[in-house]
Amino acid sequence: MIELTIQDILALIESTEVEFKSAQGRDGLGELPQSFWETYSAMANTSGGHIYLGIEETRDHKYVCRGIQDTDKIQKVLWDTINNKHKVNRNVLSIHDVQIIRVDNCNLLDIRVPRARRQDRPVYVGASPFGNTYVRQHEGDYKADDETVRRMIAEAVEDSRDDRILEYFGIDDLEKETVNAYRNRFASLKPESPWLDLSLEDFLLRIGVMGKDRVSGKSGLRVAGLLMFGRYDTIKEVFPHYMVDYQERPEPKKEVRWIDRITPDGTWSGNLYDFFQKTMRKLTADLKVPFQLELGIRKDDTPVHEALREALTNTLIHADFTGRVSILIVKRPDLFGFRNPGLMRVSIDQAITGGISDCRNHRIQDLFRFIGLGEHAGSGIPKIYKNWKSQHWRAPSLYEDRQHEQTLLELRMISLMPEESIKKLDDLFGDRLRSLPELERVILITAMTEGKVYHSRIKEISTDHPKDISSALAHLVQMDMLEKEGETRASVYYIPGLKPLDSYLPFMALFQKISPDLNENADSNSPDLNNSSPDLKANSPDLKLKLVRVLNSMGYQTMPGKFKNEEMKKVIMALCLDAFITLKELGIVLERNPKSLQDQYLTSMIKDGFLGLRFPDNKNHPEQAYRSKNHEQ
Repeated sequence: MIELTIQDILALIESTEVEFKSAQGRDGLGELPQSFWETYSAMANTSGGHIYLGIEETRDHKYVCRGIQDTDKIQKVLWDTINNKHKVNRNVLSIHDVQIIRVDNCNLLDIRVPRARRQDRPVYVGASPFGNTYVRQHEGDYKADDETVRRMIAEAVEDSRDDRILEYFGIDDLEKETVNAYRNRFASLKPESPWLDLSLEDFLLRIGVMGKDRVSGKSGLRVAGLLMFGRYDTIKEVFPHYMVDYQERPEPKKEVRWIDRITPDGTWSGNLYDFFQKTMRKLTADLKVPFQLELGIRKDDTPVHEALREALTNTLIHADFTGRVSILIVKRPDLFGFRNPGLMRVSIDQAITGGISDCRNHRIQDLFRFIGLGEHAGSGIPKIYKNWKSQHWRAPSLYEDRQHEQTLLELRMISLMPEESIKKLDDLFGDRLRSLPELERVILITAMTEGKVYHSRIKEISTDHPKDISSALAHLVQMDMLEKEGETRASVYYIPGLKPLDSYLPFMALFQKISPDLNENADSNSPDLNNSSPDLKANSPDLKLKLVRVLNSMGYQTMPGKFKNEEMKKVIMALCLDAFITLKELGIVLERNPKSLQDQYLTSMIKDGFLGLRFPDNKNHPEQAYRSKNHEQ
């Protein structure tokens, strides 16, 4: 039996997803709670994690060991239920994932839930995936909506999302100039290829643009061919939310103003190949190229060129074109940012390590590979990290925004050890800084350089064990060299007195619906970030700006994953101060499940007289809304 302390378990909280359940049962001997299965589904469908049975988490985030007296009973119920297809559709656990551990003289059950393979998702509770599939968000378990479930099912059954043949779509739906440009590049790279002697239609068949289903006999354009070479209006017929966007922004600040932009506007084709060509020229336009000779010929390619080319290619070949957000590439003085709709098909750790590839659009990947673009399977992201490191810049940041189902990559042009940051830290801490272990110095330099630091960021930068990173962060807080904000995985650390100003926002802020800058100038931003949603008020800059101001006054930069009861009530009161706000609007802007908001806060706030109803005589009115009662007219 493994012996641990409660501190050992709490050290895991920042490095992995953790859920605690008292699991005492009516007799106090231990029982597997129903909520276990919701958490099991959510973790399996998201990033995995640990469920500890026998620990109670109190309202003020303290942890008390209750223990499990009858661990055998719980384990039997667990295995019986998880292998019952009428109860749970998929068992992703192995015998080694369930362990009895002893913590502070209590026996606990540690159940490690691995992230389910793409082919095994969705993992759901009950007979149907719809209404019974859960995902993990802000350390809570939430039911996935039907669209998310359908996307999981499609991802599970379709190894490549761009292989489908589009009946009744053909060569006439392609941009001839784009196809000719591609074929010319292919010819210059592979002048001996026998494909060059083929007719245009046969050439397109060989490279996978056209296809024929041997079973049904259907023939026509493949999805990959349409996206890569198609006319914009035809692409929109099949993918209504398709959008590609490149923006060059003049400053690393909170603003939507751009000084250069590429987006379908009627002056060019709007397809992926032409977008790649145009965007690549813009990304590398002002890069410094040292004079180098290779076999007597000047070499104009550098590791930075290579990393940007790989990042752009990866963005396009991994995009989920059925998603609702656009492909967006941003160039700023401090970074290059890449966003694609769709979450990662492999874990972020696997992507960075390399060797495992699960490309969403294999045909598009092949089309780029035929003309010398894109690394071998599973080596693209490692190449980006390696090339960026060769410039002695901060490690790239690859992450997912699960709420909006998008993947983001930041390539910052900031030194690993900027002299200015080191000097500022030396002025603040002096000998205390110089006496710290290397890991703690790296943490402080990162916090000074990037404005904040968190566990997963240090994990990207260093090779230290996650437990050692947690200990180092805790020690720096104890030494008053860092300030901590938030709990568990939402914890963020700042240099005391140097919390970043709201005027500076990272690349992620361009896509956070919570950010006040998204809709200041909707016409000049990406179409998916505008105010066309039916939930206008919840997506409006006024309501979001109001939320950000309230959060800032309470010491938060963004909405934390967990909130004290009274703090949440204060935020709700502020949002409902001047107008009636619906439950759905509150759920969107607060990034919370509407039913949970109603059950945990709104019902009691109405009862206690803090909130008034728009329709007091019909509490279930479909347009019911809430307003701070002391401001009602």
